[in-house]
Order: sequence, then C-alpha cells, then structure tokens
Amino acid sequence: MPARSLLLALLITFIWGVNFVVIKWSVAGASPLLVAALRFAVAAFPAVFFVPRPQVPARILWGYGLAVGVVQFGLLYLAVQLGMSAGVASLLMQTQAFFTALLAARFLGERITPPQMLGMTLAFGGMALIGLAAGGDVTLVGLLLTLVAALGWAFSNLLVRASGGANAFALVIWSSLIAPLPLTLLAGLTAGWGSVVHTLTTSGWAFWAAVLFMGLGNTVLGFGVWSLLIQRHGASRVAPLSLLVPVFGMLASAVFYHEGFPFLKLLGAGLVFGGLVLHVLGGRMRPVLSPAD
Repeated sequence: MPARSLLLALLITFIWGVNFVVIKWSVAGASPLLVAALRFAVAAFPAVFFVPRPQVPARILWGYGLAVGVVQFGLLYLAVQLGMSAGVASLLMQTQAFFTALLAARFLGERITPPQMLGMTLAFGGMALIGLAAGGDVTLVGLLLTLVAALGWAFSNLLVRASGGANAFALVIWSSLIAPLPLTLLAGLTAGWGSVVHTLTTSGWAFWAAVLFMGLGNTVLGFGVWSLLIQRHGASRVAPLSLLVPVFGMLASAVFYHEGFPFLKLLGAGLVFGGLVLHVLGGRMRPVLSPAD
C-alpha cells in the first residue's frame, strides 16, 4: 500500500479509537440514546443530499439502520454510561468478527477454519477474565451490553453481504436517517422528555463539538475514506489495519481517563487481542509457517 494510503488508514483507525473516549465524555451528563441519535442525525444531514441512495431493498436499508444505529451504537453508548471503560469497549467491539463468522456459519453455511476457532477460544477466555475483573472502570452489565452491541454489528455485516455489493458508504449515510427517531423516542421514555429538552437547549459548545466529531469525523469522514481505501487497494490489505482501533482506544483511555490495567484485566485484553489477530490473519500466517511443498 502506498505511504499516503497507509497514513490515511492509520488516521482513520486513530479517529475510530479516540472516538470511544469522546463517547464516554459525551454521555457523562446526557442520555446515551439521545447522544447516539444526534450522532446519526449529524451523519445523515446534509450528506444524504450529496450521496446517491444505495441500490438495496428497503428491508436491507431499514435492517442495517436499526442493527447499527439502535443495537450496535445505542447499546454501546448505554454500556459506556453504565460503567464500561472506553479502552475495553474499543477492544470488545471488535469481537464482531467472531460473531460475524458464527452467524455466517449458521445462516450462510460458511466454514469456520481452525485458526478462527482457536482465535475465538482465546478471545472468549480473555473476555471471561475481563468479566472476573469487573468492577471500577469495567462493570459486568457494561461488558454484557458491549457484547450485545458487537452482535448487532455482526448482524449488520450479514446485511451488507445481502446487499449484493451495494456502495457501503452510501448505505452508511442513508441508513443514518433511520436511527435518530427510535433512539430519541427511547431516550425520552427512559430518561424523560425533560432530560431530552434540557440536553438540546442547554448543552455547551464542547458537547456539540463531540457530536460533530462522532457524526462527521467518525462516520462520514471515517467510513468515506475507509471505503475509498478498500475500493483502491482491496479489503484484504486494508481491513486488517482495523486491529489498530482498540490499540488507539486503550491508549487514549489511559491518557484521558487514566484507565488502569491490572494483571487480570491486562491478561484478558491480551487474549482477546491475540484471538482477534489469529482470527483475522490466521489464514495468511498458515502458508508462511507451513513448509514448502
């Protein structure tokens, strides 16, 4: 990959990693579901006026919008407010790769390879250790909600597969129209409409800057550049770089929130990350490590 493209990919993974810290800050004094709704509203407007609608059935568009907007990010934002640390959240969300493989095996008949199975075993063992270390900056309810959010991401990946090669960036932008309404309704029902109005009318510039960062920087710029890089250089070269997201996420959380990593938590995080690397790169490592025929 050319140096310019590599630097762009690193920039996007950095933005996606730091985004978890921005999420944690933004939900500290507001309904997490409302913050998620605002994020998708900013991502949708005004981009929908410039990006053509993806050529997918309405059920795919709506399903993707609900899976990503309500399940993935709605639950992620809620998990962070309920005690999930930004660093561990950035790592556990990557378990969507395992859930995607399991769902593809169940519904599409795809085969799970031995490296993938070993990677899953290591990662789920690591998650169990993180669960044992729950407390402080990692709560059990936050951990469970984060894993369900990752499962929502996995379902959205299957919907992308079902879209038949539709423009992924256009799918992200147009599906962002779907999430704000149900998320706002849920925010009003759970936090109260007074809280919703208070956030919308009294929040300062820093809050709205965070919303703009999440909506425009993380979603529009992030997915736009990432889609362009995959289009130019292929998914096999670009996609593995997403493993850097939890690295940047955990570093940012350590810097901004002084997140600690005691031995059990660090060991669990290491097993999850090692499992992810094995899952994503195991197929490539095998020919290199095997003796020549």
